[in-house]
This record gives sequence, structure tokens and C-alpha cells, in this order.
Amino acid sequence: MAVYALRVELTETLAYWTVVDEEWRPVASADSFLRHLRLGADRAEGTTRTYAGDLAFYLRWCRDSGRDLPAGARELWMFVAMLRTTPVDRPGAGRGRARGPGRINHVLAVVREFYKHAVADGAVDASVLAALYEVGDDRHLPAELRPEGSGLRYRARPRHVQRARRAARPVPVRRDEAQALLRAAASWRDRFLLVLLWFCGLRVGEALGLRRSDLHLVPTAAAQGCAVPGPHLHVVGRDNLNRARAKSGDRAVPVRAEVLSCYDRYLCEREAYPAAADCDFVLVALRRNPIGRPMSTDTVRKWLAALSRRAELDRVLTPHMFRHATATELLARGASIDVVKELLGHASIRSTEAYLHPDDDALRAAVDRLGPLDARGAL
Repeated sequence: MAVYALRVELTETLAYWTVVDEEWRPVASADSFLRHLRLGADRAEGTTRTYAGDLAFYLRWCRDSGRDLPAGARELWMFVAMLRTTPVDRPGAGRGRARGPGRINHVLAVVREFYKHAVADGAVDASVLAALYEVGDDRHLPAELRPEGSGLRYRARPRHVQRARRAARPVPVRRDEAQALLRAAASWRDRFLLVLLWFCGLRVGEALGLRRSDLHLVPTAAAQGCAVPGPHLHVVGRDNLNRARAKSGDRAVPVRAEVLSCYDRYLCEREAYPAAADCDFVLVALRRNPIGRPMSTDTVRKWLAALSRRAELDRVLTPHMFRHATATELLARGASIDVVKELLGHASIRSTEAYLHPDDDALRAAVDRLGPLDARGAL
């Protein structure tokens, strides 16, 4: 029996992805899990889309192999073997190749979260979790690594984990690349988006979800009831028509003069398009229909890829590479990691630590600072 991922639109701005069978009926256990993710846990629609695809793939394997949910959990190693040996058949860059360890671990994480919800929901017995997790303790940890307090501490560890290589360090946009993009940009809207990404370190969903009322680009916004000093913008978590979403809740981000200057010119440019007048979104379509509608993430990725080629760069840039650049530049110029964490909107400082990677010039400079050795008389 076939199983598919399907988008369910609840309101004009609220939707989630679920799993349906070949008769387009929701698979109850999967639908409950995915609705909980979107509505109960307030996860982004894109998260439910990814989870629904992976979950549909797992449930399809269970049904094709004649396993119910408890049997699928007990014999999850066979699902792992299938993932490791079966080439990907859907369109995309990985088509025709077997999945790598990182991708397999992601699918398995989705499966485990699904089972945890199914247990809480009463769909399967709690004993199924013993097939997915093993219990470990800290008895062999050095005393310095144990938390305070007496007695053993127990923790559950996934039974099925692939050994993945360490992820490659993030590759940020270089300053010369950003300058080339600005020179190649065809409009002030495009230049504004570039400086917004470079100086503010926003996720693309955060940038595309901005409303004009979120921009307080004046020395003081006290008249609007805002106590944040200086020019700044507010990242606000809300559901949007263009499916853009702030991942980590609300925060205020200071902006530089370059952002203000480009925004003023963009507003003048935007006035030539009456269809954009009534849209409160900051970044809207101006040259392609529907004019005045908020831009989408897919549109921005395609635009940036085309702009990279127009600027004759030696690689195609992505919006998230600007976020890497902002963090890397701030840390290299002496900003503390807790400041960078707040600016980027990370929930955990461990996410910010990913940007603590010296570039090749910094490594060379560190070695050069060791100084010479006096080798006189050694020969």
C-alpha cells in the first residue's frame, strides 16, 4: 500500500504536512504526531514537511514488509540496512546514490520521535521504546565530568546510530563576494536584502517575514511604545502568507547606516508599483507577478544563485552563507560569543560555537607568532 506526504491547509497562513494512504486518508498515528509538531510544539511548517517525508518513507517500508509498528521498531536494523543499500529514487542531487550516515541518522531521529509521541498518545505500548533506546549510566565517567549529587545518573541512548564524519565547517560569504553581489544587483530592493543579510545575520525566513511595522529605523521608537534604543528591527515569530517563519521566537536586532540607506532607496523604488502599496511585508515581488506579494524562500534562493552567476563568482551562494559570514566577522572582530548568540537568535550557545572556526589566514598568523628558533651552532 502506498503512503504519501501531503500538505494540509488549516487557514490562509497556517498549514502542516501529514501522511496519507493511497486513498488519501490520513494515517492516524502519523497525523497525530505531525499535528502535534505544528500546533502543540509550534514547529515550522517546513519541519513538518521534512518529517512527513521521512515518516511516509518509514511507514511505507513497514507496510511493504508486512510489519506493524511494534515489529518495525524491533527490527529497525533491517530498515537501516535498506537505507544503507538502496539508492535514492526521488529527483534531486542524491538520486541514484545510497544515503549517507548523516541522512540516515536524521531519518532515524524522526522515527524515534514518532514512536515517543505514539507511546504518549496510547497508539503503541511503552515497551516499544526498549527496542529504540538503551539505558546507560555515568559510572565510568571521571569524577570531574559527573554532575553534582550522589548516585548514578541514567540516560537513554539511541540503539541505531550511524557513524558519521564530522561535518565540514561552515563556508561563509567573503567580503569581496558580498561587494561583487552589490555591484551586480539590479535594484535597491535586492541591495537592501543583501545588506540586511550581511549586517544582521538573519535567517532567510526571518528576513522574508519582516513587516514594515517591524522596522524601527529611527534614533528612538519610544512613540511607538518600543524601549529598544537606536535603529533596529524586530524579528517576530508569526505565521505568514509566504510561509516564512522566525525559527527562534522574537528578538530585536540593531542595524547599521548601510541598511537604513538602502531601505530608503528601496521605498522610493517601491512607490512606482501601486500593487505593493497595501502589502505590509518589507520584501515583495516588484518585477514578476504577482507584483506586491511577499517574496518566498525559494524565490530568494533562485535569485541569489542567478546573481552569483551575474557577479561572475566562482561558486553559487546561498542565503544561509550570509548568516555564517555575520557570525564569523563578529567573532573575528572581538564580539563575545554570548553577544553573537543573542544577535543570531540561537537557543543554545552550542549552536553559536559552530562559528568558532579560524580561517586559513588566522591559522598561519598563529604559527608565525611562535617566532623563530635560534639554530646557531646546531650544525
